[in-house]
Amino acid sequence: METFKLTRKNMADLLLSLNGTSSRTPHHALYDAWGNIHNEDELPPIIQKILKSAKGEIGFSLNEIVSLGNLIEFTNFPQSTVQNWVKRDVRGLIGSPQLGKKYTTEQAAMLFIVEDLKATLDFESIRKILTLVFNNIEDRTDDIVNPTDLYLAYASVFDQIHHQSLPSIKSADGSVNEHIDGFIKEECRVMLETFDGIAEENLTKVLNVMIVSVLTVQAGFYHAVTKKYVMDALS
Repeated sequence: METFKLTRKNMADLLLSLNGTSSRTPHHALYDAWGNIHNEDELPPIIQKILKSAKGEIGFSLNEIVSLGNLIEFTNFPQSTVQNWVKRDVRGLIGSPQLGKKYTTEQAAMLFIVEDLKATLDFESIRKILTLVFNNIEDRTDDIVNPTDLYLAYASVFDQIHHQSLPSIKSADGSVNEHIDGFIKEECRVMLETFDGIAEENLTKVLNVMIVSVLTVQAGFYHAVTKKYVMDALS
């Protein structure tokens, strides 16, 4: 049976197609990941639901966010863990369901961001980092940057490292790690230019949060690969 996985950029594109801020449809976003979908009945149930939903912002139950999150590569998204997050650990960042009993795409993106940051940061650090760019959880209009846009920005940088050819993996006067670090910082600066309306005094905040996010995803990737090799060695 085919395993369906999405890169973080695929997921960000999908969320943007659902919240009405993108001209692309969910089918377009999924085409980038899986090509032509000939039989939708073979897709994961959460994706089938998304494709059959009526136009307008779609809401997700916590179970559905977990199902969606587990489609993201290098991600482990246990339901019990996510329930603890929204009840206790990052309640102040996520808030209550904002579409009746459903969570918005922005709230889903926030949970995916938290999952990425958990690779290297504790919850206190995560709260401090994210409150630099997100304000009133009940009003996304006062954020320095929207959660889904931030997710797309750092996901796009990570995508370039892992799914596209870099110009050169090692510079003449630096190590591989130094080169990748420099690449991440430069690409985050490029992505920063795609955001509209960020005040000058907030640019450095957003840039640093983006860099931290990419680096934690990178760390999570190495952690996942290490576990795989350990399991292979012990099997």
